[in-house]
Formats: sequence, C-alpha cells, structure tokens
Amino acid sequence: MDSAPPQTQTNGGPRSADELPPEAIAFASKMFDAARKGDELSVALLTQALQRGLPANLTNDKGDSLIMLASYHGHTNLVRLLLRHNADPNRLNDRGQSPLAGVVFKNERECIEALLAGGADPEMGEPSALDACRIFKQEEFEGMFKEHIEKLRGTGARAVDGGL
Repeated sequence: MDSAPPQTQTNGGPRSADELPPEAIAFASKMFDAARKGDELSVALLTQALQRGLPANLTNDKGDSLIMLASYHGHTNLVRLLLRHNADPNRLNDRGQSPLAGVVFKNERECIEALLAGGADPEMGEPSALDACRIFKQEEFEGMFKEHIEKLRGTGARAVDGGL
C-alpha cells in the first residue's frame, strides 16, 4: 500500500489554519471585525497592523478578504487604506463573489469609485458587478462599469491609476 509522505513546510510554519496558535486566530478575528466596523479605532488598528506586515489580502474561513468586508460595510477609507497596501480588489471569496459586486448590492457609490480607481474589474466574479447591476437595477453603476471596461480595453491595461 502506497502512502503519501507527510507534508512539511520549509519554514517550519503551520500548514493550515487548524495548526495556528489560538492567539493568531484571535488576532485575525480582531482584524476582520475592524474591517467590518470601520470606526476610528478600527482604522487605527488596521493601519498599524498593515504597517507592521499584516497581509492586506488576509481572508477569513469564507474567503472574504479584508477589502471585501470593508467595502461591503461601506468603509471607503478602509478600502483606500487596503488598496495602498496592495490589497487585491479582484480577489473573489469562496462563493466566487467580488468586492465590487458586493458594493453594487449594498449601493455604496464611494466604495465603488474607490475599488474602480484601485483596479477592480466589473466583469470579475459570479455574478460579476456588471451582472449585479442588472439584477439590482442599478443602471447608473452599469453605465459607469461599461465606461470603465472600455477604458481598460482601450488602454490594454487591467488596472487604472486612480490616485490613491
């Protein structure tokens, strides 16, 4: 009977979240809560953590990233902060949803503008943000996304410098 050799990490670190110490899990939970809350204390906490090396693309057990949570809850200041720390505005969660589609559902115009400026692609995800516009009858956003897509296609780039 063949058996696979045990997996080892070259750095000796945990191979999965199940192997993380409880303190690390508690810290990550605090970061996700801060992204949801978006109050002044939460912004300060995330700013300090990002400056000290917190991965801007940290995801929870559902695949929701910090930028997904911040944008879904309408915290444009956190969205911009995370983008400045190289958060991926196109990172999909475990259900294939993008941050941009989530903010269409929530009707968060400022977050939409920040995500687009940070390079969000309205055609990413399932449903895409463009599809979400049609589903939730957000014609204004649909027009904005079509212009953004044309701009991306016209330059051949997949990101737009929005002056974050």
